[in-house]
Amino acid sequence: MKHEFDIAILLPTRGRSELLDRSLRSLITLAKDQDRIQLMLGFDNDDDIGLEHFKKSVQPWLDDNDVNYTAMKFEPMGYIRLNEYANLLAKNSDAKWLIFWNDDAVIESQDWDEEIMKWDGQFKCLAFDTHHHHPYSIFPIIPREWLDVLGHLSPHQISDGWISQVSYIIDIMERIDVKVLHDRHDLTGNNKDDTFLNRPMLEGNHRDPRDFHHPIQDAKRQQDCFKLAEYLEKERGIDMTFFKNVVANTQDPWEKLILNDPHKQMVQYEITSVK
Repeated sequence: MKHEFDIAILLPTRGRSELLDRSLRSLITLAKDQDRIQLMLGFDNDDDIGLEHFKKSVQPWLDDNDVNYTAMKFEPMGYIRLNEYANLLAKNSDAKWLIFWNDDAVIESQDWDEEIMKWDGQFKCLAFDTHHHHPYSIFPIIPREWLDVLGHLSPHQISDGWISQVSYIIDIMERIDVKVLHDRHDLTGNNKDDTFLNRPMLEGNHRDPRDFHHPIQDAKRQQDCFKLAEYLEKERGIDMTFFKNVVANTQDPWEKLILNDPHKQMVQYEITSVK
C-alpha cells in the first residue's frame, strides 16, 4: 500500500510548552526532507495549557514552516494508558514508518530521517542511540505493517519495553546512528514537572495482571511474536530460524540484547517458555 508520508511522529503531550517547542523544532530543522514527515500530535481535551500553547505558538510555527501535521483531541486516559494514545494516533496516520515519540525528547543528529529511510522496505524495529546506548528502542521506530498485522503498536503502557522485547525475540532489532537526548528528570535532572511526577507505572507488582511482567502480559507478548513471525515468514519470505530456535529453547532470545548493552543497563531476562 502506498502512503502519503515516509515517517509519522506519534506524540501524545500534556501541559508542556517549551519542551514541546524544542522537541518539534529538533525533529523538523534537523530532518533532511521535512516533507516526508507527518506529525501526529495528541492532546487531552481538558489540557487548557497545552491546547492554548498549541493554538498560539505551535500551530503558527508549523503553518509558517509548511510542516505536515494533524492534531487530535482525546478524552483524558492518563499516563497509565499512554500506549492507547499512540495506537490511535498511529491508526490515523498515513506513513510507512511510525515513531512513538516523547515531548521531552530531542533529536541531536542532522539528517536523522535519512538513517531511517536506509531501511525502507525492510521489516525492522529501529532504535535511536539514547539513554547511554540502552539496548531497548526507547522511542520505537517500526514499519506500518506492524500495526496492520497486530492491530496495535503496543497493548501495554510500557510500549518501548513491549516492542523491544518482541523485536529481540523475532530478531528484527537494529540500531541506527541517530542520537537522541531524552531530557527526563531521572536521567538529566531537568523537568521535574507534574507530567514527570504523575507517572504511574504498570511494573513492579507481579500480582497485578496488568503488570508488564505478569504471566498474562508475557503470554500476550508471545502472541504478538507468533503473529509477526508467521506474517514475516509467509508474506515476506523472511527466515525465522532465530525465532523457531527460541521456541525450541535452543536459542537465547536475549543474546543480541546483551550485545547491544555495553553499559550493562539491563540484566538478562528469564523468558517464559514460548509454546
